[in-house]
Amino acid sequence: MSFTPSSLFATEKENEVWYLKISKLALAFAIIHSKPPGKSCKEYTEHLAKTISERDFGWKSKVEVLEAEVLRLRQELLLNKVCPRFCLENGKPDTSSETLLDQEYMNPMNYSSQLEDSGCDVSNDYAFDSLGIASDFHQSEHNVDTSKRLLERVPPLSVCSTSKEKSLTAPVQFLQHLLEIRKLSEGGILQADFTELENDSFTICNSVSQLLDGLTVFYNSPKFPVSNFLTEAVSVLISFITNNELSNHVLKKCFKKLEEFKKNLIQIILRNSSVNRFQALHAVSHTLVLLGRNNILRNSLISLLLSEVRQFAEQLLQAQQIQAMYDITQYENIFPLCMILEQLLQNETEESNVSSADYDGEEKIKFLKNLDQIILRLSDEFPLYSLFLWRVSVLLNSAQIQID
Repeated sequence: MSFTPSSLFATEKENEVWYLKISKLALAFAIIHSKPPGKSCKEYTEHLAKTISERDFGWKSKVEVLEAEVLRLRQELLLNKVCPRFCLENGKPDTSSETLLDQEYMNPMNYSSQLEDSGCDVSNDYAFDSLGIASDFHQSEHNVDTSKRLLERVPPLSVCSTSKEKSLTAPVQFLQHLLEIRKLSEGGILQADFTELENDSFTICNSVSQLLDGLTVFYNSPKFPVSNFLTEAVSVLISFITNNELSNHVLKKCFKKLEEFKKNLIQIILRNSSVNRFQALHAVSHTLVLLGRNNILRNSLISLLLSEVRQFAEQLLQAQQIQAMYDITQYENIFPLCMILEQLLQNETEESNVSSADYDGEEKIKFLKNLDQIILRLSDEFPLYSLFLWRVSVLLNSAQIQID
């Protein structure tokens, strides 16, 4: 007897229906059997439903706490697999090194002197500060001991001011530990097996997803001035995805989530209609530029930006043809995207990266199609936007010339 996929699907569906009917019947018998005298089955059922709903009220928060604790334990286990020297007992460092660590952390200058910049550009007046990652330690006995102590204790983070920030503490610390282990292994101070990251995609994906979701929540409702914790969270994320050894593992598992994060940031820029929105738009724009430091993310980000800029040009052209009103807020918000796109393309041209031609496919063809005519027709009423379109087309053609 042979089974086709359709017959197997039908069998599974029938089993589900049968199980549901039996469950309902069993529940009905249980209610009838336990019904107190003086109450109808309907009244007793409503009473049970109300009681259960009241009990369920606090379950969600309890489940979230338990899930967070499970993720934290999985993070510790994975860190221990990657680097056996990483050892925490019940979340506390070895008491023999605790006193020395407290002395080090009481002296910020001493601690920061052991760290180096993450590599992110912070020349902007609102640029996110780079979070220090363990620097190149010398091969002296003193610094070897220092590196051990750094791995035995969670790095100090700025005090979280909100519950939303507290939820990001675990993923930020986990990713920061991986960065520290990576830096120390490059210096030959310790040995680490990063292939373990491939074997535990759940922990990696959940940690990165949790961090991205938290940053998305902040960017949707930003509060200024930005706390140091959120500054560090962004810097850890950028350092992680731009580290070649670590990002190879992350991008395979979390590429869709990172793509979703980029799309969310772009839409946050386009849809923001608050009066004092430009500081928030600048913050989001800076994060997108930093994401573009990764070649794979940069290519897909350029494609997304080309699509948005092209579609808005078509909307302006259509509004102009029928003499209709256009969204002035969206018109103002499109310029940050133009500037991000121009900067990413400029970086491509300067680096002359042949492998970055991935975005030279469908989106580039659509963007350049009849672009000269579009620019000519928009130039009188929208001169600044037309200028940006022309500059982007020049950069696209320049990159293609270098590739050829």
